[in-house]
Amino acid sequence: MEIIKVILTSLLSVAALFAIAKIMGHKQLAQLDFFDYISGITIGSIAAELATELEAPIKPLIALVIYGIVSVCLSLITHKLPRMRKYINGSPAILMNNGKLYRENMKKAKLDLSEFMVMCREQGYFDLNDIQTAILEHNGKLSVLPVSTKRPATPEDMNMQPKPAHINTEVIMDGRILEDNLKRMGLDAKWLDKQLKEQGYKSAKEIFLGICDNDKKLSLFGVN
Repeated sequence: MEIIKVILTSLLSVAALFAIAKIMGHKQLAQLDFFDYISGITIGSIAAELATELEAPIKPLIALVIYGIVSVCLSLITHKLPRMRKYINGSPAILMNNGKLYRENMKKAKLDLSEFMVMCREQGYFDLNDIQTAILEHNGKLSVLPVSTKRPATPEDMNMQPKPAHINTEVIMDGRILEDNLKRMGLDAKWLDKQLKEQGYKSAKEIFLGICDNDKKLSLFGVN
């Protein structure tokens, strides 16, 4: 009987956690600000307690719902009242600009010089002279603007006008033809079969991944 209770409370915990995560949105899964980080840890802890609480599972469930509601409310407040964002989420801090390091801003961010150097290297900058501006965002990530002479050349710099880029479409995955994607591109199984034979394959079952670009060029990756 106790095992059944554990199973039921675990399923309840998973369902509640899934529902709250859906309500809170994708932000909780992507770039976290300070409160998102804290609430994420707390909600996970409460969900774990709910999964093993056999006597009174309603208590951790209520706590879980309250944390979810507070997180959603704070998200709405920051959306409706932009001035509140710096108090709830924090604000970006300039750590370096025009060759000058801002020591006070590093202290406020609880960031020492070695940590700053690590973050710069993670962005691909091993020489601080290559950096025009470095900003610590409110989510704890470093944004870097390189000096103009160190930034990568763009087609505009070279007076080029490349064709607009388009997202490639998967037409075969794990040996299975994605009929809907083919139709969306104005193609059919007959065209695909011809392309497969031209590239030395007998059928789609030999293909791990097949992607097609906007020019109807098919790239195939066979099963190893």
